Amino acid sequence: MNTFLVILLIAAMIATVVALVRGVVSFLQEGSAQVRDGNGPSAASLKSNRMMQQRIFFQALAILMVVVILFAAGRT
Repeated sequence: MNTFLVILLIAAMIATVVALVRGVVSFLQEGSAQVRDGNGPSAASLKSNRMMQQRIFFQALAILMVVVILFAAGRT
């Protein structure tokens, strides 16, 4: 069971890094997150925001996995 949780933790950490890199790359492609012509944010800005929200989700998932692993280790 512990091995399975560690594998899930590693997968969550990798997903966090991937989402972070995709968000930063998307942000850099736009140059800066500016509103263009008063029509709202650009597509690249929206993608960057979505990637950063995914990063936060995966980061929270990784922290939850660490808590579960520590809890399981403390019970044995």
